[in-house]
Amino acid sequence: MQQVSLGTGARGESRAIPVGPMTRSLVLASTSPYRSALLGRLGLDFTTAAPQVDERPRPGEPPQVLVLRLAEAKARAVAHDHPESLIIGSDQVACIDDRILGKPGNRERAVAQLERASGRCVTFQTGLCLLNAATGRAQAVVEPFRVHFRPLTRARIEAYLDREEPYNCAGSFKSEGLGVALFERLEGEDPSALIGLPLIRLVTLLASEGLDPLSAQTSRPEAQ
Repeated sequence: MQQVSLGTGARGESRAIPVGPMTRSLVLASTSPYRSALLGRLGLDFTTAAPQVDERPRPGEPPQVLVLRLAEAKARAVAHDHPESLIIGSDQVACIDDRILGKPGNRERAVAQLERASGRCVTFQTGLCLLNAATGRAQAVVEPFRVHFRPLTRARIEAYLDREEPYNCAGSFKSEGLGVALFERLEGEDPSALIGLPLIRLVTLLASEGLDPLSAQTSRPEAQ
């Protein structure tokens, strides 16, 4: 795990900012139903907001740097409308040999991605940021997770795509669905990272802001 703690100073500057007991609202800077469902597991009240962020990689930008930058950018993009909140931003890319596999968008590209992944390891790099909008303090981590694929015939790929049509998913599969049938084994510390929101790491970040899901008095999560 790679971790940084940023204040409002220069890029890369680490600044500890004292915070009191958690009284602020929690905002998920994402409209992803998968991330919302994951965050709901913690039993915390939260709302969602759509971040307007240019997600294109910069020239020569490594995947880990990309997801770390975008996770924080997404959190900061909604901070203006939620100035007293704790804001969660997340971004994920799938990679083979550090080459990013984007969302396929259509069947032809999905077939190509799965043929490339056949018998190989695909690494998912997930960036996570918790921003205290009131203080400007941002905590960010990158959580890797590896998926080792079975050897896949064209017929099995076609059959899978017929069933789930995962054209808006990085890597061309849904791990929370039938996509698990494509896997030989999984490797990583935080299984929820594969779906796009590393909950184990998030609980640690929330604790540093005084919010413990086990002691918080909450009602059911809410999305807007």
